[in-house]
Amino acid sequence: DGRWRLPIKKAQVDQRYLKMLMAYEDRRFYDHHGIDPLAVIRAGLLLVRHGRLVSGASTLTMQAARLLDGVHERTLAGKIRQMIRAFQLEQRLSKTQIMELYLKLAPMGGNIEGVRAASLAYFGKEPKRLSIGEAALLVAIPQSPAARRPDRHWRRAKRARNRVLLRIAGEGVISLAEARRAMSEPVPRARKAFPLFAPHLSERERGAAPRQSIHRLTIDRDVQMKLEKLAFEHVQNLGARLSAALLVVDHRNGQILAHVGAADYLNKQRFGGIDMVRATRSPGSTLKPFIYGLAFDAGLAHPDTLIEDRAVRYGSYAPKNFDKKFHGTVTVRTALAQSLNIPAVKLLHGVGPSRLIARFKGLGTLSPLPASTQPTLALALGGVGLKLSDLAALYAALAQGGKPVQLSFRRGAAPTSTGLAIGSKAPKASGKGGKGASLLAVDRRVRRLMSPVAAWYVTDILKDAPPPVAARKGLIAYKTGTSYGFRDAWAAGYDGRYTIVAWVGRPDGASTPNLTGRIAAAPLLFDAFSRVNAKRAPFRKTPKGVIMAKGGDLPPPLKRYSRGGDFADAGADQGPFKQAKLRIAFPPDRVDLDLEFERAVQRGDNGAGTNKTEAERAAPIILKAQGGALPLTWLVNGRPIKSSAHRRSTLFTPQGRGFVKLSVIDAKGRVDRVTVRFR
Repeated sequence: DGRWRLPIKKAQVDQRYLKMLMAYEDRRFYDHHGIDPLAVIRAGLLLVRHGRLVSGASTLTMQAARLLDGVHERTLAGKIRQMIRAFQLEQRLSKTQIMELYLKLAPMGGNIEGVRAASLAYFGKEPKRLSIGEAALLVAIPQSPAARRPDRHWRRAKRARNRVLLRIAGEGVISLAEARRAMSEPVPRARKAFPLFAPHLSERERGAAPRQSIHRLTIDRDVQMKLEKLAFEHVQNLGARLSAALLVVDHRNGQILAHVGAADYLNKQRFGGIDMVRATRSPGSTLKPFIYGLAFDAGLAHPDTLIEDRAVRYGSYAPKNFDKKFHGTVTVRTALAQSLNIPAVKLLHGVGPSRLIARFKGLGTLSPLPASTQPTLALALGGVGLKLSDLAALYAALAQGGKPVQLSFRRGAAPTSTGLAIGSKAPKASGKGGKGASLLAVDRRVRRLMSPVAAWYVTDILKDAPPPVAARKGLIAYKTGTSYGFRDAWAAGYDGRYTIVAWVGRPDGASTPNLTGRIAAAPLLFDAFSRVNAKRAPFRKTPKGVIMAKGGDLPPPLKRYSRGGDFADAGADQGPFKQAKLRIAFPPDRVDLDLEFERAVQRGDNGAGTNKTEAERAAPIILKAQGGALPLTWLVNGRPIKSSAHRRSTLFTPQGRGFVKLSVIDAKGRVDRVTVRFR
């Protein structure tokens, strides 16, 4: 109902406050049965003398009864009703339970109820450590909570507090000297902010089960507190509208230990109300480790395999490195550690974008692609939408040797046999197993993200990636990422126990010049690891099947990568150098060609005269090749077509609409292939 009302036990309150409360409100609390006869007689005499109620004879039990009913009637009938309810309470509850009811429900001004909530709101501490002046103020406020709330009427609150101090001094509860010292204590003039640990996750849980009074989460309070403070401090010097998000996972059991959805929950300028753990954003280069892992699994490469970082084109797509340079021949290890774009695209071309997407979908860690959209090589550079929680699930699986990890923030949640991430709608459960359904749809046919050997290779590379300034190398395996237009800065890492993903950017998706994962997110990631646990847990042991050979000692197929992308290499076609490798220049790979069809008349004799029909006939197109040794042989769907032995181009007439695979073979047996669609 929008009120701060916190549970409280009698033992959790300063004992001087309890003595002052009873001396001021109900001296014979432990002697009566809900109604104080002496107080009633006194109130009656005053009523006769003054003709109106001067003293209500209200006991703490009667006040608790009134607070439970939520009705405060200052009439004789209302007082009689309170007396009856107080007597009923005394029959059912102990004195301690009645006192605790009052301590929890007493109105303390505004939406503050109870001693504990008031102590935190006005003094910023638990009621176990109240001073005499603070205790007297909390005794005084419930008498007139609207008029005495110190954050609005601090002078009235001070006068009421001082009257309480003088009266209890007269009762002998405190000395007159103590009362005078307490009167000199300042009265708070503002409310302090209540703790807002994991506000986005708490808000979500509350919305999912509004009738549930207690939600038990896996969040570690100390870790959450440290990382919320870290995120707040981190963005102060980055920009007025930038925010940050963090997710900490114990990947041994999938429990989420910290969920920081924004740098400042209440900051509208930083869009603090948006939970960036659940927002779909471009992951930048953070997906590259999974491309390399699948390439290792497919036997396409080894960390010490050589690969060319040169200009390359796939149809109309020509990827470039972040630094706009080419690095020549490098090892796969260097390509991943330095986050080179071109080698990653080449390996994805060899693995296949559809295979990577299928693996992610099987683990339930991918936002739906638009209708009729096919995955492309742009996946290697972040051309897909992912949630931070999805990325955490992927890196947790990588940390576990490729085994999927189920992320959970509810304490006691039953784990499933496959991994999942938070943040998406769960499938509807059916049958007896409907209760406790997973938060995310998971394809149970997918047992692993990658093999233990591939995961070990990736980890061995990422742990040696260059760390931020003043950070130690080799303590965590991590990868950074920057989305197109400098909109999102990412850093994801893990050690032997924890997986942490950090994001920095603007929640509204606006660009921030020079915002990169290495500069903005990597320092946040390393600081988060140091605050979660100063000691790093060791990585997983080397699994069986790892090839420890170097360079020239590798098996011949693994010495140099020469699949897929190298056939489309255009690096040497610049300047005066001629292209040595064979390449189809037109049509590009994976393009749609709109052809002009004309209606042609076909004549035929069916034995009863001339039969005339109309059929579609496409205009011929030109096929062009570059490089290679003449003569060239052209094939369409595996069948050769007529071509000149001394030319690198030929004409081809499509037979209709649809997909066609075009191939060209030179005199040395080198081949290049493209697939196009005519429409």
